[in-house]
Amino acid sequence: MTAETVNLTDPIFHDEEAARVHFERIYWPLGPVCPHCGVINEATLVKGKSHRPGMYQCNACREPFTVKIGTVMEASHIPFAKWALGFHLMAASKKGMSAHQFWRLLGFGSYKTAWFMCHRIRDAMRDVSGDKLGGSGKIVEADETYVGGKPRKGTSGRATQADRKTPVAVLVERGGRARAIPVEQPLGGVLKRNIVANVARGTEIHSDQHKAYRRIGELIGGTHQHVNHTLQEYARDGVHSNSAESWNALLKRSIVGSFHHVSREHLARYCDEVSFRWDRREMTDSNRTIAAIKGAEGKRLTYRQPRSAQ
Repeated sequence: MTAETVNLTDPIFHDEEAARVHFERIYWPLGPVCPHCGVINEATLVKGKSHRPGMYQCNACREPFTVKIGTVMEASHIPFAKWALGFHLMAASKKGMSAHQFWRLLGFGSYKTAWFMCHRIRDAMRDVSGDKLGGSGKIVEADETYVGGKPRKGTSGRATQADRKTPVAVLVERGGRARAIPVEQPLGGVLKRNIVANVARGTEIHSDQHKAYRRIGELIGGTHQHVNHTLQEYARDGVHSNSAESWNALLKRSIVGSFHHVSREHLARYCDEVSFRWDRREMTDSNRTIAAIKGAEGKRLTYRQPRSAQ
């Protein structure tokens, strides 16, 4: 990630008017956009003590709106300045930031407010482009990692890695983007289906010796090469899965160092957060934050949605 000195005394982090204008410039570069009728720059800022700051009224359909409508911030009473700081902290922290840390730094009245805000920002980081990884002449590395509780001892006396853990299928385009999703056991067909769904045809796949990847090249019209970790082979003539393993390590360090515990129900959002920062590792913290804010547009996450999964 690109090093950058960020001025946390910037008015957008403590002045509500400056923060609101900051969000409006990002979402409305051509002027206020009515979320009800779509008319651009045909709205009047409503002033007065009886109206919320930043309230506009569309001159075309006469409906009121703010810049929060149509984003993950909709229906939120959290001030703009705290949203600006929240987006920055999550976009700039390489290993993420826990909801407890949010609670302390942003001064929320309750932990659940910080917890919900973190999940909404993670939803903003979710990739909804639908673009596939790789393509002709490109390499995508495939790997799997396990997240969760401590494994039990098997009858052989050795801990079985998959026991009580959630497998995560990881795909990393060499020098490019990453995509990771929690999956279910057994992995036999799951990993193949995930690659077919997320990797473009003609891509060269690199993996370890896991039998679930056998003949994957035939399914996507590309080639498949692997290294054998059981034989201490980790790279051979440019064939390796080191980038995917680096992504795995980043997820694990984020959990151990910041989150401490990630439930199976919410694991996908944490994977999205790690992948978001991975994909934009060459950006400055400011540009990565703006990308996260832009990603919040067109998404909505209610408190009941994440809570119902617990």
